[in-house]
Amino acid sequence: MAPPPSSDADEPSDVTSSDPLTEDTTATKKRSLNSSTAGTLTLPSSSSNTPEDSLHIPLLPNLPFELIIEILCRLPVKSLMQFQCVHKSWKSLISDRQFAKKHLRMSTKDHHHLITTLANSERDGFSYNDYPLTSLFKQVTTTAMQLEHLLTNGGYRFDHIVGSCHGILCIAIGPGSVLLWNPSIRKFTKLPCLDETPRPEHDYQFSFGYDHSSDSYKVVVSLYNAIVFINGNRVFNPLVKVHTLGTNSWRTIQDFPSGLVREDSLLGKFVCGTINWLALKIQTPPWIIISLDLEMESYQEIVQPDYGGETTLTSLKLGVLRDCLCIFSRSSDTFTDIWLMKEYRNKESWIKLFRVPDIRNIGYFPSVCALYVSEDDQVLLEIKSQYTDGVSMPLDIQSKLIVYNSRDDTFKDLNIQNTNGVKLAGAQVYHESLISPCF
Repeated sequence: MAPPPSSDADEPSDVTSSDPLTEDTTATKKRSLNSSTAGTLTLPSSSSNTPEDSLHIPLLPNLPFELIIEILCRLPVKSLMQFQCVHKSWKSLISDRQFAKKHLRMSTKDHHHLITTLANSERDGFSYNDYPLTSLFKQVTTTAMQLEHLLTNGGYRFDHIVGSCHGILCIAIGPGSVLLWNPSIRKFTKLPCLDETPRPEHDYQFSFGYDHSSDSYKVVVSLYNAIVFINGNRVFNPLVKVHTLGTNSWRTIQDFPSGLVREDSLLGKFVCGTINWLALKIQTPPWIIISLDLEMESYQEIVQPDYGGETTLTSLKLGVLRDCLCIFSRSSDTFTDIWLMKEYRNKESWIKLFRVPDIRNIGYFPSVCALYVSEDDQVLLEIKSQYTDGVSMPLDIQSKLIVYNSRDDTFKDLNIQNTNGVKLAGAQVYHESLISPCF
């Protein structure tokens, strides 16, 4: 039986890694810690003089409350979840939305994590492992925190991770169904079903991001309509819908620009309040970047870098590095260039960050994607390739995680993706946070 929804009015009895995943889709409860319209945190008033209701903290009697806030907002989420048990005022502070935003702004790169999706079997579905990113660049073998037991309490069969924003993961759990989950605080919410009569799973293309103007999170879905074939390519005129977290329905917005060839495997990337897709068109040049502004809900084309006339591009992929839009351009099956747009929408700000040489024995038709770049220029790569049994055609697409050191041009296999023969199905970097997906 699934555990009951969490309640902000209840004191946490034991906040540890074995806590059940909780779901709460009700309106946010009124906090005892007040938030001003300017977004500042203020001391809550107390109508009682009893010791247990007082804001006096016995453990830190000489520190002003404002200094306690500054200290706590720099701590890891796991510690803060435990500290909710210290005092009622601490619980009110740590569960406050404004404090969660301040913590997100103040938290360091040490709070970034990698979550891997493992394909166990068709019967068991998927499971998830969590790794602090700092440990991946320092150790050959990394101990993972298993997350799959938290997910099974919800009764869902999880599919692929669509994207992440502010510590919230967007996960497609079936045709027309999406789940928003913050693994750091173990809370999730399931969005309303998109269609009464679900379509085939490949007809949906979900993306996830944040609209700063309205302080809201939005899920965007492209529904493949009017599919035709031109010169062997599938051309789509997608219907686009948006769900704003906290509402109960999906809204239809302006259709995706028509006349484009969309690849099913390409997901929209969130950068600077926009969702960005890599698309194909019949004309020349074939590759274009389409951007959807989440505030205006309108589209525009993003100018690409100058790849150089001497190179022959065989594939392009979009990504996000250092909070900037990036492109992984593969040329002549010998190397992959990583391009970074330092200032969004400024075509002059494109720079070539790294050139990653090919790795031997990684299978056929490799696809290279950079997930993260450390301060000392080590690059976490996800490489997807096709493998064969040596006789027949390629059998399967497999993923592999590798660290590339751009300073000495070396590679290191992390050896974390295969445990007892389990196949890595995907990986996603997210920022540990207190932001709740429940409204």
